[in-house]
Amino acid sequence: QQVKRILWSNIPPNLSFGSSSEKDSALTHSEVCSFSAQLFIHFVQVLQQCLEANFTRALARRTAEPVKIGLYYESLCPGCRNFITSMLYPTSVLLGDIMDLTLVPYGNAQETFDGEKYIFKCQHGEGECMGNMIEACLLNLTDSNAFLTIFCMESSGDPVKACVELFLPNLSWKQLMTCVNGDSGNQIMHQTALKTQALKPPHDYVPWITINGDHTEELQDKAFSALVPLVCDLYKGEKPAICGGSGRHFKSYCQK
Repeated sequence: QQVKRILWSNIPPNLSFGSSSEKDSALTHSEVCSFSAQLFIHFVQVLQQCLEANFTRALARRTAEPVKIGLYYESLCPGCRNFITSMLYPTSVLLGDIMDLTLVPYGNAQETFDGEKYIFKCQHGEGECMGNMIEACLLNLTDSNAFLTIFCMESSGDPVKACVELFLPNLSWKQLMTCVNGDSGNQIMHQTALKTQALKPPHDYVPWITINGDHTEELQDKAFSALVPLVCDLYKGEKPAICGGSGRHFKSYCQK
């Protein structure tokens, strides 16, 4: 309901639905882009409020060990972005108080050592290596809103700086770039590579999902088709009211 109110309150006044006059209903390209950006920001802010509300209930609701979800991914893989934005983040909003999430942004990348530092080559080019490094640094530098910021980044084209400034105002862009371009970021990404290389069984594609440390094709399929019911079924404590919902099924992988 809150998203619905935001949507209607932000519709431009010169947008007339059902009008026969193109002049009355037409928006310029810049107006459409601005309108879409505003809606996206408002929508993510509503999700942030829901997530924060869930966290305040976490200690009271957890009556058993949380379900551990691991996501091994790469920043520009279409299937990874789809899973994060359409399934994983909404599930974390709904069930964040009974699940623990680990993000490992490396995927099908490869690393070599030149004697001084690690060099990374990514499946989707240098832009993906930069995205992986930014997200790895975000996860290392802050526990607060890191996933929300990553969700924002993965949801649209190239809003990296805007996402960081909006959702992590206490983390300066300079501080983040110092990590990304420095020795600390290089070591963080190396550790991310080691976590990915240690997967058993080794990953064949991304997104690669582990549930309580395990990966099977059955668990992967269930996570893709209905992550909310899967987390609900695996949680051994008192079930939240949301349990019993269904998810949207899709499959999209970035093969090695």
